[in-house]
Amino acid sequence: MNTKTIAGVVLLALFGFLLFRSFGAQVGGYMDFEEAERSGANAHVVGMWVEDVPFTYDRDANLFQFVMEDENGQRRTVRYNAPKPPNFEDADQVVIEGYAVDARTFEAQHILVKCPSKYNDLQGLEGTPVETTSAP
Repeated sequence: MNTKTIAGVVLLALFGFLLFRSFGAQVGGYMDFEEAERSGANAHVVGMWVEDVPFTYDRDANLFQFVMEDENGQRRTVRYNAPKPPNFEDADQVVIEGYAVDARTFEAQHILVKCPSKYNDLQGLEGTPVETTSAP
């Protein structure tokens, strides 16, 4: 092989390594709060808002805070630098993406609110099937 081919292969391998490393650091899998804290990586945590502890929103600081319990029963204060997501109070589940600050606090960069199954295709508001028509 000539030197141009070897240099091209080395550059391609280096580019692939850097791409994999950057992408891998950005995407942590689904974890609970303890795993997120141990890893220090960006993580997705699934849980529920603890309704006994009221959420707060500081308009001046643009900071929404609430307490969340993950699927293992661990609780953390979640800080989110944005307003409260729509339908937050109606959520069946909350998925937060971010990182653990310490053993009590999780800094969320994104919040996904999973609402009850109110989007059934063939159910009306009263629970009766919605009539559908098909074009000839």
